[in-house]
Amino acid sequence: MFSRSVCVRRVVNGVRQFSSSKNLATAYYSSVLPERFYNEEQLQMQRSLKKLIDTQINPFVDEWEAQEQMPSHHIWKLMGDAGFLGVHKPIEYGGMGLSYKYHAAVLEELGSIKAYGVSSSIAVHTDVIVPPVAMYGSDRLKKEFLAPSISGDYVGCVASSEPGAGSDVASIKTKAVRRGDDLIINGQKIWITNGLKADWALLIANTSEGAPHKNKSLICVPLNVPGVTRVKIEKIGLKSADWAQLFFEDVRVPAANILGKEGDGFKQLMIQFQDERLTFPLFLVKSMDDLISETVKFTQERKTFGKSVFDNQVVQFRLGELATEIESLRALVYTAVEMHSEGKDVTRLASMAKLKCGRLVREIADSCLQFYGGMGFASETQVSRAYRDLRATSIAGGTDEINLQILGRILFKKN
Repeated sequence: MFSRSVCVRRVVNGVRQFSSSKNLATAYYSSVLPERFYNEEQLQMQRSLKKLIDTQINPFVDEWEAQEQMPSHHIWKLMGDAGFLGVHKPIEYGGMGLSYKYHAAVLEELGSIKAYGVSSSIAVHTDVIVPPVAMYGSDRLKKEFLAPSISGDYVGCVASSEPGAGSDVASIKTKAVRRGDDLIINGQKIWITNGLKADWALLIANTSEGAPHKNKSLICVPLNVPGVTRVKIEKIGLKSADWAQLFFEDVRVPAANILGKEGDGFKQLMIQFQDERLTFPLFLVKSMDDLISETVKFTQERKTFGKSVFDNQVVQFRLGELATEIESLRALVYTAVEMHSEGKDVTRLASMAKLKCGRLVREIADSCLQFYGGMGFASETQVSRAYRDLRATSIAGGTDEINLQILGRILFKKN
Protein backbone atom coordinates (compact mmCIF):
# COMPACT_ATOMS: atom_id res chain seq x y z
CA MET A 1 0.00 0.00 0.00
CA PHE A 2 2.79 2.41 0.94
CA SER A 3 5.54 1.37 -1.48
CA ARG A 4 7.74 3.99 -3.10
CA SER A 5 5.81 3.39 -6.30
CA VAL A 6 2.43 4.79 -5.29
CA CYS A 7 -0.72 4.55 -7.38
CA VAL A 8 -2.19 7.96 -8.07
CA ARG A 9 -5.69 8.49 -9.43
CA ARG A 10 -6.13 10.88 -12.30
CA VAL A 11 -8.90 11.67 -14.72
CA VAL A 12 -8.32 11.66 -18.48
CA ASN A 13 -11.24 12.56 -20.76
CA GLY A 14 -13.65 11.92 -17.92
CA VAL A 15 -12.30 8.43 -17.22
CA ARG A 16 -10.60 7.65 -13.92
CA GLN A 17 -7.20 6.06 -14.51
CA PHE A 18 -4.27 5.09 -12.37
CA SER A 19 -0.66 6.04 -12.84
CA SER A 20 2.49 5.13 -10.99
CA SER A 21 5.31 7.51 -10.16
CA LYS A 22 8.54 6.99 -8.26
CA ASN A 23 8.98 10.75 -7.75
CA LEU A 24 5.69 11.94 -6.38
CA ALA A 25 5.32 15.59 -5.50
CA THR A 26 2.48 14.76 -3.12
CA ALA A 27 1.95 11.30 -1.70
CA TYR A 28 -1.45 10.54 -0.28
CA TYR A 29 -3.77 7.92 1.12
CA SER A 30 -7.51 7.76 0.49
CA SER A 31 -10.22 5.20 1.05
CA VAL A 32 -11.81 3.22 -1.78
CA LEU A 33 -15.02 2.64 0.20
CA PRO A 34 -16.91 5.95 -0.24
CA GLU A 35 -17.25 5.57 -4.01
CA ARG A 36 -18.74 2.13 -3.47
CA PHE A 37 -21.06 3.24 -0.67
CA TYR A 38 -22.46 6.57 -1.85
CA ASN A 39 -24.42 7.13 -5.05
CA GLU A 40 -23.43 9.74 -7.63
CA GLU A 41 -25.69 12.45 -6.14
CA GLN A 42 -24.17 11.92 -2.70
CA LEU A 43 -20.64 12.01 -4.11
CA GLN A 44 -21.51 15.21 -5.96
CA MET A 45 -22.69 16.75 -2.69
CA GLN A 46 -19.33 15.86 -1.20
CA ARG A 47 -17.49 17.45 -4.11
CA SER A 48 -19.57 20.63 -3.78
CA LEU A 49 -18.93 20.83 -0.05
CA LYS A 50 -15.22 20.19 -0.53
CA LYS A 51 -15.05 23.09 -2.98
CA LEU A 52 -16.73 25.36 -0.43
CA ILE A 53 -14.37 24.16 2.30
CA ASP A 54 -11.24 24.54 0.16
CA THR A 55 -12.13 28.08 -0.94
CA GLN A 56 -14.11 29.59 1.95
CA ILE A 57 -12.98 27.80 5.11
CA ASN A 58 -9.56 26.11 4.99
CA PRO A 59 -7.66 29.22 3.82
CA PHE A 60 -8.69 30.94 7.06
CA VAL A 61 -8.59 28.23 9.74
CA ASP A 62 -5.04 29.04 10.91
CA GLU A 63 -6.12 32.63 11.51
CA TRP A 64 -9.20 31.46 13.44
CA GLU A 65 -7.09 29.10 15.52
CA ALA A 66 -4.69 31.92 16.39
CA GLN A 67 -7.59 34.19 17.34
CA GLU A 68 -9.23 31.33 19.28
CA GLN A 69 -12.55 32.04 17.61
CA MET A 70 -14.23 31.55 14.27
CA PRO A 71 -16.87 33.69 12.50
CA SER A 72 -19.68 31.27 13.31
CA HIS A 73 -22.51 33.17 11.68
CA HIS A 74 -20.51 33.66 8.48
CA ILE A 75 -19.64 29.94 8.30
CA TRP A 76 -23.18 28.86 9.13
CA LYS A 77 -24.58 31.13 6.41
CA LEU A 78 -22.17 29.68 3.84
CA MET A 79 -23.29 26.19 4.80
CA GLY A 80 -26.95 27.12 4.99
CA ASP A 81 -27.04 28.89 1.62
CA ALA A 82 -25.51 25.77 0.05
CA GLY A 83 -28.16 23.57 1.69
CA PHE A 84 -25.80 21.58 3.92
CA LEU A 85 -27.42 22.32 7.31
CA GLY A 86 -30.71 20.55 6.63
CA VAL A 87 -30.05 17.81 4.10
CA HIS A 88 -32.45 15.32 5.71
CA LYS A 89 -34.83 17.84 7.25
CA PRO A 90 -38.35 18.77 6.01
CA ILE A 91 -38.57 20.81 2.83
CA GLU A 92 -41.26 23.09 4.32
CA TYR A 93 -38.71 24.39 6.85
CA GLY A 94 -35.87 24.84 4.38
CA GLY A 95 -34.41 21.34 4.33
CA MET A 96 -33.85 19.05 1.36
CA GLY A 97 -36.03 16.18 2.61
CA LEU A 98 -33.42 13.56 1.67
CA SER A 99 -32.45 10.39 3.50
CA TYR A 100 -29.94 10.19 6.34
CA LYS A 101 -27.40 8.67 3.95
CA TYR A 102 -27.19 11.98 2.07
CA HIS A 103 -26.58 13.74 5.35
CA ALA A 104 -23.91 11.17 6.24
CA ALA A 105 -22.10 12.00 3.00
CA VAL A 106 -22.04 15.66 4.04
CA LEU A 107 -20.84 14.86 7.55
CA GLU A 108 -18.00 12.75 6.18
CA GLU A 109 -16.82 15.60 3.94
CA LEU A 110 -16.70 17.93 6.94
CA GLY A 111 -13.60 15.93 7.83
CA SER A 112 -11.67 17.80 5.14
CA ILE A 113 -11.83 20.98 7.27
CA LYS A 114 -8.33 21.54 8.66
CA ALA A 115 -9.54 22.78 12.05
CA TYR A 116 -11.42 20.18 14.06
CA GLY A 117 -13.03 22.87 16.19
CA VAL A 118 -14.90 24.10 13.12
CA SER A 119 -16.08 20.70 11.86
CA SER A 120 -17.15 19.53 15.32
CA SER A 121 -19.11 22.73 15.97
CA ILE A 122 -21.02 22.40 12.70
CA ALA A 123 -21.78 18.75 13.45
CA VAL A 124 -23.13 19.63 16.90
CA HIS A 125 -25.48 22.12 15.26
CA THR A 126 -26.76 19.73 12.56
CA ASP A 127 -26.92 16.53 14.61
CA VAL A 128 -27.61 17.48 18.22
CA ILE A 129 -29.52 20.77 18.18
CA VAL A 130 -31.60 20.75 15.00
CA PRO A 131 -33.01 17.17 15.00
CA PRO A 132 -35.10 17.32 18.23
CA VAL A 133 -36.86 20.47 17.02
CA ALA A 134 -37.63 18.75 13.71
CA MET A 135 -38.91 15.64 15.54
CA TYR A 136 -40.86 17.11 18.45
CA GLY A 137 -41.34 20.83 17.86
CA SER A 138 -44.66 22.54 17.17
CA ASP A 139 -45.11 24.34 13.88
CA ARG A 140 -44.39 27.64 15.65
CA LEU A 141 -41.14 26.34 17.14
CA LYS A 142 -40.09 24.92 13.80
CA LYS A 143 -40.66 28.27 12.12
CA GLU A 144 -38.98 30.20 14.91
CA PHE A 145 -35.95 27.97 15.57
CA LEU A 146 -35.66 25.15 13.03
CA ALA A 147 -36.02 27.12 9.79
CA PRO A 148 -33.39 29.80 10.60
CA SER A 149 -31.05 27.10 11.92
CA ILE A 150 -31.30 25.26 8.60
CA SER A 151 -30.84 28.44 6.57
CA GLY A 152 -27.76 29.37 8.59
CA ASP A 153 -29.27 32.55 10.02
CA TYR A 154 -29.21 31.10 13.55
CA VAL A 155 -26.38 29.36 15.37
CA GLY A 156 -27.64 26.92 17.98
CA CYS A 157 -26.20 25.17 21.03
CA VAL A 158 -27.37 22.34 23.27
CA ALA A 159 -27.39 23.20 26.97
CA SER A 160 -27.23 19.85 28.72
CA SER A 161 -24.04 19.33 30.75
CA GLU A 162 -23.65 20.98 34.15
CA PRO A 163 -20.70 21.26 36.57
CA GLY A 164 -22.08 18.30 38.53
CA ALA A 165 -23.74 16.40 35.70
CA GLY A 166 -22.02 15.67 32.41
CA SER A 167 -22.92 12.32 30.90
CA ASP A 168 -25.27 11.75 33.86
CA VAL A 169 -28.11 13.86 32.46
CA ALA A 170 -30.54 12.55 35.10
CA SER A 171 -28.62 14.50 37.77
CA ILE A 172 -28.98 18.00 36.30
CA LYS A 173 -30.11 20.74 38.68
CA THR A 174 -31.33 23.48 36.31
CA LYS A 175 -35.03 24.20 36.88
CA ALA A 176 -37.76 25.71 34.73
CA VAL A 177 -40.73 26.63 36.94
CA ARG A 178 -44.14 27.56 35.51
CA ARG A 179 -45.53 31.02 36.18
CA GLY A 180 -48.70 31.48 34.25
CA ASP A 181 -47.97 30.83 30.58
CA ASP A 182 -44.21 31.18 31.06
CA LEU A 183 -41.28 29.24 32.40
CA ILE A 184 -38.73 30.84 34.74
CA ILE A 185 -35.33 29.18 34.26
CA ASN A 186 -32.54 29.14 36.83
CA GLY A 187 -29.31 27.16 36.67
CA GLN A 188 -26.03 26.84 34.85
CA LYS A 189 -24.62 24.79 31.98
CA ILE A 190 -21.02 24.02 31.03
CA TRP A 191 -19.00 22.70 28.05
CA ILE A 192 -21.51 24.27 25.69
CA THR A 193 -20.29 24.10 22.08
CA ASN A 194 -21.24 27.29 20.16
CA GLY A 195 -22.35 28.79 23.47
CA LEU A 196 -20.69 32.22 23.13
CA LYS A 197 -22.19 33.11 19.77
CA ALA A 198 -25.35 30.98 19.69
CA ASP A 199 -28.68 32.68 19.05
CA TRP A 200 -30.61 30.02 20.94
CA ALA A 201 -30.14 26.99 23.12
CA LEU A 202 -31.85 23.63 23.21
CA LEU A 203 -31.92 23.43 27.00
CA ILE A 204 -32.85 20.51 29.23
CA ALA A 205 -34.23 21.42 32.64
CA ASN A 206 -36.30 19.95 35.45
CA THR A 207 -39.89 21.08 34.94
CA SER A 208 -41.38 19.10 37.85
CA GLU A 209 -40.38 17.29 41.05
CA GLY A 210 -41.00 13.79 39.72
CA ALA A 211 -38.66 10.88 38.98
CA PRO A 212 -35.35 12.07 37.43
CA HIS A 213 -36.01 10.31 34.11
CA LYS A 214 -39.54 11.71 33.81
CA ASN A 215 -39.35 15.27 35.15
CA LYS A 216 -37.22 16.90 32.46
CA SER A 217 -38.16 18.82 29.34
CA LEU A 218 -36.31 20.10 26.29
CA ILE A 219 -36.92 23.83 25.89
CA CYS A 220 -36.04 26.23 23.06
CA VAL A 221 -34.46 29.23 24.77
CA PRO A 222 -33.43 32.43 22.94
CA LEU A 223 -30.10 33.60 24.34
CA ASN A 224 -30.56 37.33 23.73
CA VAL A 225 -33.01 37.64 26.64
CA PRO A 226 -32.40 39.15 30.11
CA GLY A 227 -30.81 36.84 32.68
CA VAL A 228 -28.42 34.95 30.36
CA THR A 229 -24.68 35.27 31.06
CA ARG A 230 -21.96 33.63 28.97
CA VAL A 231 -18.36 32.92 30.00
CA LYS A 232 -15.69 31.63 27.61
CA ILE A 233 -14.00 28.33 28.48
CA GLU A 234 -10.25 28.15 27.86
CA LYS A 235 -9.21 24.83 26.28
CA ILE A 236 -6.00 22.94 25.49
CA GLY A 237 -7.25 22.25 21.96
CA LEU A 238 -10.13 22.94 19.56
CA LYS A 239 -9.04 26.56 19.80
CA SER A 240 -11.35 27.93 17.11
CA ALA A 241 -14.36 26.20 18.64
CA ASP A 242 -16.67 28.32 20.74
CA TRP A 243 -17.16 26.69 24.17
CA ALA A 244 -18.93 28.49 26.99
CA GLN A 245 -20.41 28.25 30.42
CA LEU A 246 -23.97 29.57 30.50
CA PHE A 247 -25.75 31.03 33.52
CA PHE A 248 -29.53 31.42 33.64
CA GLU A 249 -30.99 33.76 36.27
CA ASP A 250 -34.77 34.16 36.18
CA VAL A 251 -34.81 33.72 32.41
CA ARG A 252 -38.39 33.90 31.16
CA VAL A 253 -39.58 32.01 28.06
CA PRO A 254 -43.05 30.83 26.98
CA ALA A 255 -44.03 27.41 28.35
CA ALA A 256 -45.04 26.62 24.76
CA ASN A 257 -41.30 26.50 23.97
CA ILE A 258 -41.20 22.99 25.45
CA LEU A 259 -40.59 20.38 22.76
CA GLY A 260 -43.31 17.75 22.62
CA LYS A 261 -44.82 16.58 25.88
CA GLU A 262 -43.60 18.07 29.14
CA GLY A 263 -41.48 15.55 31.04
CA ASP A 264 -40.26 13.73 27.91
CA GLY A 265 -36.99 15.64 27.67
CA PHE A 266 -34.73 12.92 29.04
CA LYS A 267 -36.15 10.33 26.66
CA GLN A 268 -35.95 12.73 23.72
CA LEU A 269 -32.30 13.49 24.46
CA MET A 270 -31.40 9.81 24.83
CA ILE A 271 -32.94 9.06 21.43
CA GLN A 272 -30.91 11.88 19.93
CA PHE A 273 -27.66 10.60 21.43
CA GLN A 274 -27.41 7.76 18.89
CA ASP A 275 -27.28 10.37 16.10
CA GLU A 276 -24.67 12.37 17.98
CA ARG A 277 -22.47 9.34 18.60
CA LEU A 278 -22.64 8.29 14.98
CA THR A 279 -21.65 11.82 13.97
CA PHE A 280 -18.15 11.61 15.45
CA PRO A 281 -16.78 8.76 13.32
CA LEU A 282 -18.54 10.14 10.26
CA PHE A 283 -16.83 13.53 10.33
CA LEU A 284 -13.49 12.14 11.54
CA VAL A 285 -12.78 9.21 9.19
CA LYS A 286 -11.70 11.56 6.41
CA SER A 287 -9.61 13.53 8.89
CA MET A 288 -7.86 10.28 9.76
CA ASP A 289 -7.28 9.56 6.07
CA ASP A 290 -5.69 12.99 5.73
CA LEU A 291 -3.39 12.46 8.71
CA ILE A 292 -2.11 9.24 7.15
CA SER A 293 -1.74 10.97 3.78
CA GLU A 294 0.19 13.90 5.18
CA THR A 295 2.42 11.61 7.21
CA VAL A 296 3.25 9.55 4.12
CA LYS A 297 4.16 12.74 2.26
CA PHE A 298 6.24 14.16 5.11
CA THR A 299 8.15 10.93 5.78
CA GLN A 300 8.89 10.46 2.09
CA GLU A 301 10.41 13.92 1.92
CA ARG A 302 12.21 13.85 5.27
CA LYS A 303 15.76 12.42 5.01
CA THR A 304 17.69 10.81 7.84
CA PHE A 305 20.84 8.75 7.63
CA GLY A 306 20.87 9.00 3.87
CA LYS A 307 17.33 7.81 3.18
CA SER A 308 13.76 8.93 3.68
CA VAL A 309 12.02 8.24 6.98
CA PHE A 310 9.37 6.42 4.96
CA ASP A 311 11.97 3.91 3.72
CA ASN A 312 12.10 2.45 7.21
CA GLN A 313 9.89 -0.63 7.22
CA VAL A 314 8.56 0.13 10.70
CA VAL A 315 7.00 3.35 9.38
CA GLN A 316 5.29 1.63 6.45
CA PHE A 317 4.07 -1.22 8.63
CA ARG A 318 2.63 1.12 11.27
CA LEU A 319 0.86 3.31 8.72
CA GLY A 320 -0.53 0.20 7.06
CA GLU A 321 -1.91 -0.99 10.40
CA LEU A 322 -3.54 2.36 11.07
CA ALA A 323 -5.06 2.51 7.58
CA THR A 324 -6.55 -0.93 8.17
CA GLU A 325 -8.10 0.28 11.41
CA ILE A 326 -9.61 3.31 9.68
CA GLU A 327 -11.18 1.15 6.99
CA SER A 328 -12.59 -1.22 9.61
CA LEU A 329 -14.17 1.72 11.42
CA ARG A 330 -15.52 3.13 8.15
CA ALA A 331 -17.13 -0.20 7.26
CA LEU A 332 -18.79 -0.32 10.69
CA VAL A 333 -20.04 3.26 10.31
CA TYR A 334 -21.39 2.65 6.82
CA THR A 335 -23.36 -0.33 8.12
CA ALA A 336 -24.83 1.86 10.85
CA VAL A 337 -25.68 4.58 8.30
CA GLU A 338 -27.57 2.07 6.15
CA MET A 339 -29.53 0.83 9.16
CA HIS A 340 -30.27 4.37 10.33
CA SER A 341 -31.47 5.33 6.85
CA GLU A 342 -33.87 2.39 7.02
CA GLY A 343 -35.24 3.62 10.35
CA LYS A 344 -33.62 0.88 12.43
CA ASP A 345 -32.20 1.25 15.94
CA VAL A 346 -28.43 1.79 15.70
CA THR A 347 -27.67 2.29 19.39
CA ARG A 348 -25.33 -0.71 19.46
CA LEU A 349 -23.36 0.15 16.33
CA ALA A 350 -23.31 3.90 17.07
CA SER A 351 -21.90 3.23 20.55
CA MET A 352 -19.29 0.86 19.11
CA ALA A 353 -18.31 3.33 16.40
CA LYS A 354 -18.05 6.25 18.84
CA LEU A 355 -15.90 4.18 21.22
CA LYS A 356 -13.63 2.94 18.44
CA CYS A 357 -13.34 6.39 16.88
CA GLY A 358 -12.32 8.10 20.12
CA ARG A 359 -9.54 5.60 20.71
CA LEU A 360 -8.37 5.36 17.11
CA VAL A 361 -7.97 9.10 16.49
CA ARG A 362 -5.77 9.34 19.57
CA GLU A 363 -3.67 6.41 18.37
CA ILE A 364 -3.28 7.83 14.87
CA ALA A 365 -2.40 11.34 16.06
CA ASP A 366 0.17 9.94 18.49
CA SER A 367 1.78 7.55 15.98
CA CYS A 368 1.90 10.08 13.15
CA LEU A 369 3.33 12.79 15.41
CA GLN A 370 6.14 10.40 16.36
CA PHE A 371 7.13 10.00 12.72
CA TYR A 372 7.36 13.78 12.34
CA GLY A 373 9.99 13.94 15.07
CA GLY A 374 10.56 17.45 16.40
CA MET A 375 8.39 18.94 13.66
CA GLY A 376 5.45 17.04 15.08
CA PHE A 377 5.77 19.03 18.28
CA ALA A 378 5.62 22.34 16.46
CA SER A 379 2.25 23.97 17.01
CA GLU A 380 1.75 24.95 13.36
CA THR A 381 1.67 21.40 11.98
CA GLN A 382 -1.61 19.63 11.26
CA VAL A 383 -0.52 16.55 13.18
CA SER A 384 0.11 18.58 16.35
CA ARG A 385 -3.33 20.16 16.00
CA ALA A 386 -4.84 16.69 15.71
CA TYR A 387 -2.87 15.54 18.76
CA ARG A 388 -4.28 18.42 20.83
CA ASP A 389 -7.80 18.46 19.45
CA LEU A 390 -8.87 14.89 18.91
CA ARG A 391 -8.30 13.80 22.51
CA ALA A 392 -11.70 15.34 23.22
CA THR A 393 -13.41 12.71 21.04
CA SER A 394 -13.34 10.16 23.86
CA ILE A 395 -15.01 12.66 26.21
CA ALA A 396 -17.51 14.74 24.25
CA GLY A 397 -20.86 13.29 23.24
CA GLY A 398 -20.62 10.43 25.73
CA THR A 399 -17.33 9.24 27.23
CA ASP A 400 -15.72 5.92 26.36
CA GLU A 401 -16.93 4.61 29.69
CA ILE A 402 -20.54 5.61 29.01
CA ASN A 403 -20.45 3.84 25.65
CA LEU A 404 -18.99 0.74 27.30
CA GLN A 405 -21.82 0.80 29.86
CA ILE A 406 -24.35 1.00 27.02
CA LEU A 407 -22.70 -1.89 25.20
CA GLY A 408 -22.60 -3.92 28.39
CA ARG A 409 -26.34 -3.52 28.86
CA ILE A 410 -27.10 -4.32 25.21
CA LEU A 411 -24.67 -7.18 24.60
CA PHE A 412 -24.70 -8.98 27.91
CA LYS A 413 -28.19 -8.42 29.29
CA LYS A 414 -29.72 -11.30 31.22
CA ASN A 415 -32.48 -13.29 29.57
